[in-house]
Amino acid sequence: MSHLTHRQAGYDLLTGHGLEIGAFHQPAVIPAHCTIEYCDAQSKEEAIKLFPELNINDLVNVHYICDLDKEGLSLFESEHFDFVILNHVIEHVANPIAVVSDLFRITKPGGHIVISAPDKNFTFDRHRALTSFAHLEEEYEQNVTQVTDAHYIDFLQNVHPEVFQLSSEKQQTHLDSVKNRREHAHVWDSNTFSEFMRNAIELLQLKTNCMFVSVGEDNQFEYFSVWQK
Repeated sequence: MSHLTHRQAGYDLLTGHGLEIGAFHQPAVIPAHCTIEYCDAQSKEEAIKLFPELNINDLVNVHYICDLDKEGLSLFESEHFDFVILNHVIEHVANPIAVVSDLFRITKPGGHIVISAPDKNFTFDRHRALTSFAHLEEEYEQNVTQVTDAHYIDFLQNVHPEVFQLSSEKQQTHLDSVKNRREHAHVWDSNTFSEFMRNAIELLQLKTNCMFVSVGEDNQFEYFSVWQK
């Protein structure tokens, strides 16, 4: 996966035992001296049914089932892992600020949090409006636990506008499909995701330093970062 080589310098900072959330078919390439467990909202068997386009042999074996939108990471004790990885998951969740809070909670002091999000300029989201921090802060304050249909309708309008030429029944079928697949609810480019992280860290009063960052302008793909707690 040559388009992910920019991540390696960040992964090389990791030590100890970690957790990757939503690794799916592209688990992080961590150093050989590290160990890792995998967490997702569905089992490998369920993922195969929902995403038949993926190669079954590429999917990781999931150790823990937990839904970030519902119970979050409450399954894990505070300060439990040496590192936590969340690649291209945060754009799918209902409450990104709450997820950031949980990532830092379960990471040991001195440990690392790896977090990335697609840069909309290099994805099918390119025609969608950027998500404001005010919108995300409101979702956090309201303790939102479910992505509303409005997010998915925006996805369809900008990514698959042809759907709205179909009958109401078929439109609903497409809407149900993107909900089940949990398509992108929130949209950032590298600048606004960097701002999101800074604002979320300030709001949550987290003590952390950014140890590594790679942005879409350089890697043509994403905002990728490693933070030390």
